Amino acid sequence: MKRIALPIKKPEAWFWIITLLFLLAGIMLCWLVWQHPDRIGLIQGTPQRDRWLTGLMVGTGAIALCALLSFIGTRLSGKKYFDEVRQYSQGDDAPAPVKTDKTPDTSQASSVQLKKRLRRRYGLFWRYKVRLLMVVGEPEQIAALAPTLAEQGWLEGQRTVLLHGGSLHVQSDAPYLAAWRKLRRSRPLDGVVWAVTQAQNRVSSWMDDGLRSLEKSGEALRYQPPVYLWQVCESHWSQDERVTQPVGAVFATHATPDAIERQLRSLIPQLREQGMQQVLAQQQHDFLLRLAQSLNTSEAARWRQVLTPWFADYAARIPLRGLMFSLPEVSTNASAGVHEKTWTAPASWQGVLDDCRSARGRRVGLPWQQTVCYGLLTLMVLWGAGSVVSFAVNRQQMLSAAEQVQRLAQPQPVSDEQLIALQALRNQIGRLQVRAAEGSPWYQRFGMDHNAQLLDTLLPWYGKANNRLIRDAAADSLQQQLGVLANLPANSPKRTALAKSGYDQLKAYLMMARPEKVDAAFFAQVMKTTEPLRQGVSPGLWQSLAPDLWQFYAHNLPTQPSWKIVPDKALVSQTRQVLLGEIGQRNAESTLYENMLLSVRRNYADMTLAEMTGDTDAQRLFHTEETIPGMFTRKAWEEQIQRAIDNAVTSRREEIDWVLSDNRRSISDDISPEALKKRLTERYFTDFAGAWLSFLNSLHWNEAKNLSDVIDQLTLMSDVRQSPLIALMNTVAWQGQTGQQSEALSDSLVKSAKALIKKDAEPAIDQQASGPVGPLDETFGPLLALMGKGNTQTMMSSDSSLSLQTLLTRVTRVRLKLQQVASAADPQEMIQVLAQTVFQGKNVNLTDTQEYASLIAASLGEEWNNFGRTMFVQPLTQAWETVLQPSSASLNDQWKNAIVVNWKSAFDGRYPFAASKSDASLPMLADFIRKDSGRIDSFLTSELSGVLHKEGTRWVPDKVNSQGLTFNPEFLAAINQLSQISDILFTDGSQGLRFELLARPVPDVVETNLSIDGQKLHYFNQMESWQSFRWPGDTYKPGAMLTWTSVDAGARLYGDYQGTWGLIRWLEQAKQQKLDEGRYQLTFTTPDNAPLQWILRTELGKGPLALLQLRNFTLPAQIFQIQNTPEPAVHTPDDEFVQEDSEPVQAPAKR
Repeated sequence: MKRIALPIKKPEAWFWIITLLFLLAGIMLCWLVWQHPDRIGLIQGTPQRDRWLTGLMVGTGAIALCALLSFIGTRLSGKKYFDEVRQYSQGDDAPAPVKTDKTPDTSQASSVQLKKRLRRRYGLFWRYKVRLLMVVGEPEQIAALAPTLAEQGWLEGQRTVLLHGGSLHVQSDAPYLAAWRKLRRSRPLDGVVWAVTQAQNRVSSWMDDGLRSLEKSGEALRYQPPVYLWQVCESHWSQDERVTQPVGAVFATHATPDAIERQLRSLIPQLREQGMQQVLAQQQHDFLLRLAQSLNTSEAARWRQVLTPWFADYAARIPLRGLMFSLPEVSTNASAGVHEKTWTAPASWQGVLDDCRSARGRRVGLPWQQTVCYGLLTLMVLWGAGSVVSFAVNRQQMLSAAEQVQRLAQPQPVSDEQLIALQALRNQIGRLQVRAAEGSPWYQRFGMDHNAQLLDTLLPWYGKANNRLIRDAAADSLQQQLGVLANLPANSPKRTALAKSGYDQLKAYLMMARPEKVDAAFFAQVMKTTEPLRQGVSPGLWQSLAPDLWQFYAHNLPTQPSWKIVPDKALVSQTRQVLLGEIGQRNAESTLYENMLLSVRRNYADMTLAEMTGDTDAQRLFHTEETIPGMFTRKAWEEQIQRAIDNAVTSRREEIDWVLSDNRRSISDDISPEALKKRLTERYFTDFAGAWLSFLNSLHWNEAKNLSDVIDQLTLMSDVRQSPLIALMNTVAWQGQTGQQSEALSDSLVKSAKALIKKDAEPAIDQQASGPVGPLDETFGPLLALMGKGNTQTMMSSDSSLSLQTLLTRVTRVRLKLQQVASAADPQEMIQVLAQTVFQGKNVNLTDTQEYASLIAASLGEEWNNFGRTMFVQPLTQAWETVLQPSSASLNDQWKNAIVVNWKSAFDGRYPFAASKSDASLPMLADFIRKDSGRIDSFLTSELSGVLHKEGTRWVPDKVNSQGLTFNPEFLAAINQLSQISDILFTDGSQGLRFELLARPVPDVVETNLSIDGQKLHYFNQMESWQSFRWPGDTYKPGAMLTWTSVDAGARLYGDYQGTWGLIRWLEQAKQQKLDEGRYQLTFTTPDNAPLQWILRTELGKGPLALLQLRNFTLPAQIFQIQNTPEPAVHTPDDEFVQEDSEPVQAPAKR
């Protein structure tokens, strides 16, 4: 805490705290006035706000500047006071001064003393009256030029100050130079006098070291003064009484070594002349004459050689101003002790003193004082010129605006002049608005910018003129067009033609009344077609200026609410009703849908079967030439289709929200945006599902030529990693979940909470679908359920035991069985054994797999029938064909040998199987056709129970296990015919049948006598009665006999049919007529054309008439049809088998 509190106690800390608080307060106020003027009672864009902002910014800047100047002044004053105290402190504890040639304290004291002396002698502006020269060189040479300079440090006299610079071949004293620099910062020195001897300047390294020292001194002084080389000459005798004068040359700014040599040689004549005069006066004064001789002989050329490195390497940084020659000065102590540090300039210095005031050195670094002064001066000049320009430009702008307003102030009819004047004022306001948004031009910003005030003044005037010339006429034109549309009859075709333009015109009209809905470009475009011409204005001028004026009016309408119109509510309401009726038509929706698909179609390529199955080899199993349009894929839905529908709905909502609805009446459901979105989505997914249904139902399973091909297909089909079927189903499942929406987390949590609270009331089965719900569930639901990816409702509606994984497992089992057969020592024998087990219904695995595949295909529904049978049933059908077809021939032989041969031996050439007098044995027939125990039934039950079974009295093929086998239709018709006869003949288990006969009266017939196996029916024109009969009867003389007696003759014999089959022979002569299900009318025509009639009433079916079907009956020798070149079986959708007089029935096979 002490460390924190200690700095706060210092006055400097309090100064900065108070200053920062003022600065922060000023910055905050500036920010509030700039961004949020309303918070302090000011209005944005007003002159008062601008004045406040300018004053606060100037005040804050002044506070910062004053604080900075105060801080700098305080630091400088404190430093000065500290230096003075330290200089004059004489306490015992004062540190002993360090003994150096020039310490910083000594230099500081000397500079302070010199400054006081110069200010006292030459006044406040002494810096502009005094020459400051620094003398450098070795001590002997410095003493030769200024005898007491080394001891005094500086000498002053005759407006000249000589400063002792010391030797250039020792380390420069930076504090010493810094102290002298403070005397006159802008120009610390007027020149540097470098004293050398002839021997010194002959050494180039010595000269180079000196130049480097001068360069460092210039860096310390931040100013490089011009340099005067001064050669101190020698004389072997004293020449103190010689008359001295300045000897040397002053060089130009861009002098060269050659020019210097020529300039030195030009001194020779004058030196000779003056030297001869001095020698003649006194022979010892030969300095000038000897100097002329040395320059003439070698000295001038030597100086050129000495100065060449200087001009080559240092001339740009260290300017050489002159070269002087003299003998050592004679020291005089006349004023010593009276006036210290006083210097009387000898005549030899006069040349340097006269030239140094006009000579200019070079700045080292940035001279900030001079730069600031020049910068401020330039800024003031530019600002003054800018203010004048700004004043002139702003004044001219105001005069021009006033003139334009004056032209429009007087109400006049619309004319070319008025329109041009309005356009000129519009351009002026447009420029002002651009400048208000982006800033005024630089030449208007010099304190004279009045663009904002001028804009605020011009807008009301422009509004009045615009309302008179543009707005009112535009509103009238729109009202006229809308009136035409609203007055059209309901069934007029012009309504449809004008609906689009009418909607645009209504929208533009409402924009003029609702500024917040304005679209300037749209408004101008509508007005081009609504008001192409204006009476009183040239067509060309109107068409060139009006669009810009309309757009400018609409663009500024939101910021100028007074420019809006009051709409005709009745007209708006009528127009809305007309347009809503047109929008409700479905053709517009169809066009919208087609355009949406057309815009998306070009962005997505069609999806082929190879793309759906990925890296798997689908061509080995199935193929198709169809493709899926790219727009009916999940990628297209998620990337563009869904967004396109939303855009269409948004457009419809924008149309209805404010153009066609005032939000006070509800819109019809069929044209609402929500209904449009629902219909477009449903239509898209209907087409989506249709495209996939068409594609998948067009798949064809490849035909297998032999057992090896079947095994290869089943192996690839059931391979989890390489199965094209699995890859295709995964793709279909992914595409089938397009548009699904998962149940929200909040809904799931609420449902779980309710289930925990009301456990007793929770139903055993939740009928509400949980999980993702999508628009394609109705179509793809069975497939998704088969893949285990359907929602709960779909899974409940399907058999949960059916799955693709289970089918593939069973297919693998079948494949392994077939591989076992193929790898056996005798594959053909193994196929026979396997087929026999299938025929007999003993191979449960094979039949169950076939039945499971058929069940899966059936569970997919009618829509997926072709796909299900192709992908699931047909592969196994080919397997059955491979196994069962080669074995059907052997089963035919077995049938023929066991049944057909014995049948023929027993019944060939016997009645009723042939037109013969020999009768077939009825017990033998019973042995063949008796139900269950007959030879035929026993054979079918034992040998064909796997592929043939009995449904009632009919034998039908098994739809699953018989796939791939072609039953002989004659065989099926024959056994079913015999089965029907067996049921009639052996109704009560014993052999025979019962029936009743009723004789009918016949004109001209007195009586009839009918005898059947000893059972007689006598009719003598009495009351009719039923007579029961049994066939065969209990008699040793079976047969049937009929006699009749007419009114014209006695009894006559119609027929006498002997034998067991006598009844059947008699019935064969009758004409049958069915009266109902159990009664038949039998008519026998006598030779005299008398119709003898009896009514036959049976107990079952046709009774004895059914035995007539055995006439010419032949038992087929083949159960299955065998073809030399097997062809793929064709499946009939209803899976029915045609009976007699039909084409061969074929079991369902591959599609």
